[in-house]
Amino acid sequence: MTLNDFFSAIAGISGLLFVVTSMLAMSLSLSAQQMTQPLKNARLVVLALLANFVLVPLLAFVITKVIPLEESLQIGVILLGTAAGAPFIPKLVQGAKGNVAYAVGLMFLIMVVTIFFLPIVLPLLLPGIEVNPWDIAKSLIVTMLIPLVLGMLIKSHSPDVADHWAPVMNKISSLSVLILLVVGLGLNISNILSFIGTLGIGAMVLLILGSLGIGLLFGGRDPGVRSAMGLSTANRNGAAALLVATQNFSGTNTLPFVLVGVVLLLLILLPIAKLLGARSEAVAADTADAPAA
Repeated sequence: MTLNDFFSAIAGISGLLFVVTSMLAMSLSLSAQQMTQPLKNARLVVLALLANFVLVPLLAFVITKVIPLEESLQIGVILLGTAAGAPFIPKLVQGAKGNVAYAVGLMFLIMVVTIFFLPIVLPLLLPGIEVNPWDIAKSLIVTMLIPLVLGMLIKSHSPDVADHWAPVMNKISSLSVLILLVVGLGLNISNILSFIGTLGIGAMVLLILGSLGIGLLFGGRDPGVRSAMGLSTANRNGAAALLVATQNFSGTNTLPFVLVGVVLLLLILLPIAKLLGARSEAVAADTADAPAA
């Protein structure tokens, strides 16, 4: 085994570990009621599904048709555009002073839908590219759905056990994604550097900002719900996209390009969440200081 093969194996293992432990951390720390209560508003649920699984994938598809990109980069844009429900959503919404309860419920919903949506839609959006829907579905079910259900069962039957292991899974998830990013970026540094100054970076930025705009537009007038909808729509599921890229498009520029997309998500959305939070605090302060009528 060469050194490159060794680090490739480390990247693959850390990627799978990140996905599994992220699902466990979320389901062990939240009750089923917490994840489903905010979803009783049928209008918001429909708008969230429309934004995440119709408009954003359509935006990604249009971007690949308008901006000239090589095939592997087109696939990367489509992967992030079709994968929704990132585990990091509640933390972003919390930073934005948004409706965290709604964000948690929304994340749970779109994450589950993503598991079944990706295997169906990817072959449609990537004509001429061989994609095995069952292979994609199987990997997502094993690494995302089963840990999610397992964590929910433990939480409902043994809350003390769940409370003990949730922070452990969260720490493992944070460590594994750090290893994945460092090793993955190191293995693909030459490819990643080649993206700088290309239309690929611009395409990813356009996808992220466009998704944010769609979510904010569909979020309604309530500032807390609007920021939750905007950030959850923009924060694409990098874990699912990386999983599909690793297992179906290895040896191409798709994996390093998706890694770049994941980094861009954080670099763009963290400051935006902070800005939204500052604005929310300013509005709350102005309302508190306003004289009573």
